[in-house]
Amino acid sequence: MHQRILLRAKKGPFDVLSPEETFEHNWIGDNTGNLVFSHAAHKLLSTSTAQITPTAFRANPRDADEINEKYDVFVVPLANAFRRSYAHRLVTMTRLIERLKIPVVVLGVGAQTNVKGDHEYLRPIDDAVKAFARAVLERSHSIGVRGEITEGYLRSLGFSAVDVIGCPSMFLHGDTLGVRKRKATLTVTDRVALTVSPYVKSMAKVITSHHRRYPNLRYIPQDLKTLGTLLYGDLPEERGKKAAIPIHTSHPLFVEDKVRMFVDPWTWMEYLSGFDFNFGTRIHGTITALIAGTPGYLFAHDSRTLELARYFDIPHRIMGDVSGDVDAIALYDEADYTAMNDGHRARFETMTAFLAKHDLGNSFADGDSAARFDRQVAETSFPPAVRAQSATDPAELINRIQWLRDRHRELTENVEELQAQRLRTRVRAAVGGRVRKMLNR
Repeated sequence: MHQRILLRAKKGPFDVLSPEETFEHNWIGDNTGNLVFSHAAHKLLSTSTAQITPTAFRANPRDADEINEKYDVFVVPLANAFRRSYAHRLVTMTRLIERLKIPVVVLGVGAQTNVKGDHEYLRPIDDAVKAFARAVLERSHSIGVRGEITEGYLRSLGFSAVDVIGCPSMFLHGDTLGVRKRKATLTVTDRVALTVSPYVKSMAKVITSHHRRYPNLRYIPQDLKTLGTLLYGDLPEERGKKAAIPIHTSHPLFVEDKVRMFVDPWTWMEYLSGFDFNFGTRIHGTITALIAGTPGYLFAHDSRTLELARYFDIPHRIMGDVSGDVDAIALYDEADYTAMNDGHRARFETMTAFLAKHDLGNSFADGDSAARFDRQVAETSFPPAVRAQSATDPAELINRIQWLRDRHRELTENVEELQAQRLRTRVRAAVGGRVRKMLNR
């Protein structure tokens, strides 16, 4: 008998969408890191008896009856959902869960506050988080959280059924994780990848110094806005602007074709596997490097990045302790992956025990299910990296222009049809009004 799983994910792991389609419909959910942990969750759950359907991030309470009828369990991988800017979405998701009669399993959720784990900053969302946790625990044995900071926050709100399980992304290869330094030390000519959260302005000096010293540096952005900048250039109100963070086409990393963005985790990991080191502020940028076998180093700038780094023993520094003259060579020398590698099997067992407690399977313990998933990934052709327009192949640019033209025509036809429908409605209403007047004379 098949288990019908509804999985909170923007898209499925084998859904092939062009960068243009991805940007148009936001198939990365604002950040490609979302695909890393949702695709890993999909693989974990992909047993021979599982039928998995992604939600496309839809969470409409009016869908509850249909979900109750079509699915056996709702699995919810989450990132930093306990944050102020997400509260309205958390409320909507809670309203949906409150109407569900099937089990609901939260597969790793994080709170976002400062690196000290300050609960006071989270007070404005306490009620929303309490309502969410209550709704989930009425349909689940426990809530899976990313680390000890989120665990402490939920316990402070009165919830004890909390399990620290980390993030599914680190378990893409099951209990196997063997990150090794390929060389004794790093040199300035080695391939170094950089991750940047554009809102962490203190990265500016770090970016500038590494761009100047490392000729083979590559910036790997993850956000939707930068995808749009790579595809179509700067927004009208930002054209001609300059910034020390690589957010405009005027930045040297764009001008010199040193930016690569991926709309699928698989091509991203394949690319990073050829690098010697990866560092920066993005937690899933770091994790993507690690699961690709490349040494990664995180600058933890808030609680959600710090607690994951602590839980998995990922080499890291707190961003406040990172000076502008920090150097990748020193970070590489400092990084020690022993605890991360040695503790991985036990952490994987914690994750699979959580799945078992919630009656969910594990593909790595289900014959060749995990290997079958990997074969399907290998047999699927995904779009290559998106690069700066100046470095993009002319044939690809022509295809992009044609796609825009087709999309413009489609939208124009839709607008014309809507206008025609409104005109017909007005005509019918006017005719109906005249008929009523004539009958009432």
